[in-house]
Amino acid sequence: MRQASPRPKSTKASAVQAEGRCICGAVRIEIDVPAVWAWHDHSPASRHAQGCAYATYIGSWKSRFRILEGEDSLTRFEDADAETTRSFCGQCGTPVLYERGRSPRYVNIPRALFTTRTGREPRYHVHLQEQAEWIYLGEPLSPLKGFPGVMRVRPSRKPRTVVGPPI
Repeated sequence: MRQASPRPKSTKASAVQAEGRCICGAVRIEIDVPAVWAWHDHSPASRHAQGCAYATYIGSWKSRFRILEGEDSLTRFEDADAETTRSFCGQCGTPVLYERGRSPRYVNIPRALFTTRTGREPRYHVHLQEQAEWIYLGEPLSPLKGFPGVMRVRPSRKPRTVVGPPI
């Protein structure tokens, strides 16, 4: 891991921007709206990097992306085998950027960093065949008694086995 390399300052290419930030606020970023694309990534690498069932990213041209604050707080992890670089806030650990060697003109950003619209809704699923076996698939939910705001998947009802007297 090492500090992120400086990025050239770019001018705003659109009249509308979406701003994002890490949990602690040390790193603030901005993209010109609309983003290029948005998708859900079910790959094991993204699951592990984000710590969730799947990661939702938005993609932006690097020329339409800016670090507004905290560039010196970014720490990078480079995976030479996968030709990817993941940057995160060195203070709070929030994943901030995901870059791929085969797409050097783009930067991918976790969608959750943005509080406003990015101009693209995630409509794509990649690596779906690698999705976690424990992912929520839309099963009906019901409230968990005694825990307001907590919903649960009801256990499936298995047919009862009738045990009778030995024959």
